[in-house]
Amino acid sequence: MNKSTKSLKHKIREAILTSKGKQLAKFILANPGDAVFMTTRKLAKQINASEATVVRFVRKIGYKSYSQFLKGLRSHIDTELTLTERSKLSELDEYKGPEDFKKSIMREISNLESLCNIDMDELDKIVSLLDSSGAVYIIGSRLSYAPAYYMGWAMTKIRNNINILKGSDRTSLDWLSIAHPESVVVIIATSRYPNELIKTGKIVRRLGYKLILLTDSGSCPLMQFCSHSLIASTSQIPFLGDLTSLTFLINYLVHALAKKRGNKLKKHQEKLEQLYLENQIQP
Repeated sequence: MNKSTKSLKHKIREAILTSKGKQLAKFILANPGDAVFMTTRKLAKQINASEATVVRFVRKIGYKSYSQFLKGLRSHIDTELTLTERSKLSELDEYKGPEDFKKSIMREISNLESLCNIDMDELDKIVSLLDSSGAVYIIGSRLSYAPAYYMGWAMTKIRNNINILKGSDRTSLDWLSIAHPESVVVIIATSRYPNELIKTGKIVRRLGYKLILLTDSGSCPLMQFCSHSLIASTSQIPFLGDLTSLTFLINYLVHALAKKRGNKLKKHQEKLEQLYLENQIQP
């Protein structure tokens, strides 16, 4: 196993640690949801150690920097923790009614504000790809199928050749194999990143299509296969997943694409409206 691909637990298990290092490892594995948001100073304080001790520990377990260690820890949370372990990180102990509701609103506002730091150049490139491609295939699985379906449904109101595929349905690979040669594939992936989406990402890369990844964390395994990516990160560890920021991001992409289409949008929607009218369909 390549050292860079080993799990956090495996790296810690292999490392020869001092007593303070062992204390750090114990705290991190018991409290990953807290540790992933801590600075070296805050983490050192948990075991009454120095920041230098934390830096040495990080290097001992195979990370070149503290920021790389945090990425590894986030990956551990996103891909390795069980549903039961994740529930322990998500403040599910007691229902507090209005207090919980208000706290959830403020947390989502904070998540949306963090989108202000998104890579706008990357976002503009993605809008241009969605506009110019021969066809667009939008894929989600499990939790991420809901935003994938919404994105696909909304984009059918803007342009033609939009296809919604379910990542867990193997016939999606058949459709990709006969797709327009200038197709763009959009994969929406949320932790815990289903294997079927990872396999689909590999196949999209092999087929030579441009892959746009919309995800909730930079630790998403599909990052290695994508041409372009946008990350709608959250400031907490979601129990089942958090779609608020991703949904906002998708909504923005849809509206930006509509503006970019100009007169082509008008013609497309006039054609749709005529079809709806003739068949008494509510759009």
